Amino acid sequence: MFDGVHLGHQSIISKLNAISKGKDLESAILTFWPHPRKVFSPSDDLKLLNTIEEKKYLLEKNDLQHLFLKEFDEDFRNLTGEEFVKQVLVNKLKVQHLIIGYDHTFGKNKSGDFSLLKKLGPECGFEVEQVEAVNYKDLNISSTQIRNALSSGEIISANEMLGYNYSITGKVVHGKKIGRTIGYPTANIEVDAIKLLPKKGAYIVDVFVNNTPYKGMLSIGTNPTVEGKLITTEVYILDFNDDIYGEEISVNFRDFLHEEIKFESLEKLIDQLDLDKKRTDEYLF
Repeated sequence: MFDGVHLGHQSIISKLNAISKGKDLESAILTFWPHPRKVFSPSDDLKLLNTIEEKKYLLEKNDLQHLFLKEFDEDFRNLTGEEFVKQVLVNKLKVQHLIIGYDHTFGKNKSGDFSLLKKLGPECGFEVEQVEAVNYKDLNISSTQIRNALSSGEIISANEMLGYNYSITGKVVHGKKIGRTIGYPTANIEVDAIKLLPKKGAYIVDVFVNNTPYKGMLSIGTNPTVEGKLITTEVYILDFNDDIYGEEISVNFRDFLHEEIKFESLEKLIDQLDLDKKRTDEYLF
């Protein structure tokens, strides 16, 4: 799936590019959409690290010559491992050298793995190698580990495993406009439903408006102090006063400020926002 295009994925791409140049072959990645779990368990509310646009951008900027994006549908899920190798990798993609991750399985009932590829390689005319896991604090880096870190508010750990700062992008939409009444006007971001939001709470972020970076403090939650019900994603942009309703902005997560808090009064909320602003302003970006 290459969800996140994290350091583990990047090690595969690095090896791919080195071999393609050394053997004068064309480099290509085959990935899927939607996530197989959405096909196997449609009711599973799985959130992903990347939207399809983000994944394509992250993969394409790694000097690949080809990106194949295959729809993961019923026909495709029912291919056995051997059928996938022969029908897709060999007949369609003409693979000559195949690189897979350390724990990769494929095909119906996970019938394909590194052993099958080693067996079929000589018969079908390709070489295969397996890339070792990339470790972070004694853990194998994986999309699941990064999702868990984000869901726990461990932004720095998630960013270190990704190799870049986790981000969200969305259109600025109208909210309740309570922030402007207390001196902290926020941009309410409409985030793609498939995208994983980090744990509820407040964060130090970079905000990109028309490709210009600003410091910001972002809140994910229900605004319990004013009896909010729906989860919103709102960002206060430091030293910024422009009207950006309807515009698309991006936010890069830097650090976790604190858990979501229900305050006794708006005055207590403002006191906390003042502290958050001071910490954000002093943060080394």
